Amino acid sequence: MGKRPVFHVKKRTLLAVAGCVWLLAGINVARLGILSYGKLPRIGVAHVLLSAAVFAAFGLMFFKMSIKHTQRIKGYKEEFRPVWHFFDLKAYIIMAVMMGGGIWLRASGLAPEVFIAVFYTGLGCALALAGVLFGIMFLRYDGKAA
Repeated sequence: MGKRPVFHVKKRTLLAVAGCVWLLAGINVARLGILSYGKLPRIGVAHVLLSAAVFAAFGLMFFKMSIKHTQRIKGYKEEFRPVWHFFDLKAYIIMAVMMGGGIWLRASGLAPEVFIAVFYTGLGCALALAGVLFGIMFLRYDGKAA
């Protein structure tokens, strides 16, 4: 058996990498939302319900995405893949657009603090939950194709 390239990992490890990336991103985004909640003069029930609605909408989307990526990873023929293959090209583009848009939105000052609080808290919690789901997929991985 030949020597495998340095940055190649087992398919199961790709699930762990995806979980860590999504969990860390989610925690950071949620942290920004919670910090913005702290700047509001008053937090009402409507704010919390709106954060929950954002969480539900994005949570469903990220749940479907994590299942899709898990099936793609498990379907690889080779046991070892480059570590960056936890995403496909489309997912990297979406991630870059979301990050760039979020940074621009906050830096531009166009979004009021209440929007940042509500939206980022819901979105961040949904991202973190997707990371947890990838972690569960990692723990349940049995080495069989999807």
